[in-house]
This record gives sequence, structure tokens and C-alpha cells, in this order.
Amino acid sequence: MNSSRLVYSTETGRMCPACSQPVAQCRCKAAAQARPQGDGNIKVSRESKGRGGKTVTLVKGMELDADALSALGKQLRSACGSGGTVKDGVIEIQGDHCERVMDALQKQGYQPKRVGG
Repeated sequence: MNSSRLVYSTETGRMCPACSQPVAQCRCKAAAQARPQGDGNIKVSRESKGRGGKTVTLVKGMELDADALSALGKQLRSACGSGGTVKDGVIEIQGDHCERVMDALQKQGYQPKRVGG
């Protein structure tokens, strides 16, 4: 039994390990990019660990796909007048803006909860 799988071909480039197709023609992309599952509770917190002492506001638990999460992140950054990013289904906004973020989310019909200090 040969358990080795083709991972790169000079003809087609990188190969998907799941479906053995070229990455550009991968049939399992939809499964790999599945919507992040939240627990239904939107949590707003403040964190500064591992960030050189700089504070960020985190929004976790949103059950949105990547595009909608990115758009919501942009709206929240605009509401706070600050920068930020979306990483691994978590919206990060630079600075301590927990109250502003909670107000903006409540105006959009969400029910966020403040967690942490």
C-alpha cells in the first residue's frame, strides 16, 4: 500500500491534500472555507497582552461569513475612528472602545455582552 500523496506538480503547482486536485481547481474549497461557528453570544472585551502594552478591543462570537465579518469590522472601526483588523473570526479594534463598539452593535440589532475587565 502506497500512502504517499502528490503535493506539488511542476505542471499544475500545489495540490490540495484533501481532493488531490490543483489548488486552483480544488473541489473542497467550500468545505475548507466554512463559516466560523460562534456560540450565539457576542462578546466584547479589552486585551493588551502580547501587544507591546497597546490595548485592543476584541469582538468574538459573531456568526458571519468572512465578507460580512470584514464589512462589520470596517463599520466598527469607522464608528470608533480607529484602525483594526479581522483575524480568525475575531474583530480587533485598536484602543479601548468597548462602550462605542457595544453601542454600535446594539444599533444594528445585536445583543453584545461585555466580558473581562
